[in-house]
Amino acid sequence: MPELPEVETIARDLRALVVGRTITGVRTDWPRMVAYPDLADFVAGLHGRRVADVWRRAKWLLLDLDGGGVLAIQVRMTGQLFVVPAERPADRHVHLVIDLDDGRQLRLRDMRKFARVGLYRRDALGRVVSERRGPDGIDGSVDLFARHGPEPLAPDFTLAQFRERLHARRGRLKSLLLDQSFLAGVGNIYADEALWRARLHPLRTVARLRPGDEARLYGALREVLAEAVARRASSIDDYTAPSGDGEMQGYLRAYQRTGLPCLRCGRPMRRITVGQRGTHFCSWCQRLPAADRTGVAGLLALARGNAGEAVRRGPRWSELPGEGALGLTPSEAAMAAARARTGTRAVGGKTGTEALRALASAARTRRAAATRRRAARDGAGA
Repeated sequence: MPELPEVETIARDLRALVVGRTITGVRTDWPRMVAYPDLADFVAGLHGRRVADVWRRAKWLLLDLDGGGVLAIQVRMTGQLFVVPAERPADRHVHLVIDLDDGRQLRLRDMRKFARVGLYRRDALGRVVSERRGPDGIDGSVDLFARHGPEPLAPDFTLAQFRERLHARRGRLKSLLLDQSFLAGVGNIYADEALWRARLHPLRTVARLRPGDEARLYGALREVLAEAVARRASSIDDYTAPSGDGEMQGYLRAYQRTGLPCLRCGRPMRRITVGQRGTHFCSWCQRLPAADRTGVAGLLALARGNAGEAVRRGPRWSELPGEGALGLTPSEAAMAAARARTGTRAVGGKTGTEALRALASAARTRRAAATRRRAARDGAGA
């Protein structure tokens, strides 16, 4: 699912494309996409409204409209937004079309129909709210983001505030980082990346973090999110933005690198499932203290299995640096090529063939995802 950097990139692209434009028509072939209000009120409420700004809160896109309205869009797993000339044909996966006064259309394409949209309003406090209706009519409002935590990249989100929120929680780090009531916008990709950068195991318990651990995690979160925004986010699977793909996927150090060498120590990256999410880490760089291993022996055994052979302590003589080292077998020569390709040292217990096979598999996955994104742009008329 697109996370903070992905949604921020979409918002920035849309801001340059639709701000100042007036909505002249709205239609959908999937009414369930409209979460609030009912479809007729949604269409009528958008008609004739001018787009004043585009911004992001958590994983939502928000289009401010004149008169205090807010068009909220949650692209979720496979939603894609494009702004294209109205005459260009669209495929059957375009489920929401918003006509603009300059002859273009904002199209929401979603192969799996998970995306949701709604028309809300701003209240006197600037909150995005919906109306709460009782038996006698409207009797209040509901803040769309009442249960969301702070924005991790906000200038006023300090280390002291981060520590205060940590000290009020229990449980394990990966699950906490995915909790939107703790921090808004962090998801699976950047939780893995921040934990790798901070050298913290995803199963580390919050209560046992030391002050230095807290500071490293705070810094790593903000650093990786800011870098991802600057690189236009990670075009993994179906994510793409109106103005094209991102490039952060080429700079990820943990996510989807199972079996590949850790880019810090060279040992194979491992994968477990935490909260139904694939979780990627290096068991050497991100060691789990013995006190935190209670109840997770099965998960840790699974991680050892998916990394290949047992990790050796230190490189073999054939893995020591030096171009044209003598005595390398063909497999070890392939291993050296794999290390050169990834910029790492040893690849733990993997043979050269296994390392190259893992690299080839990752490359195939990236190519397949890029092909899907190109097809999506063509299907949306982009």
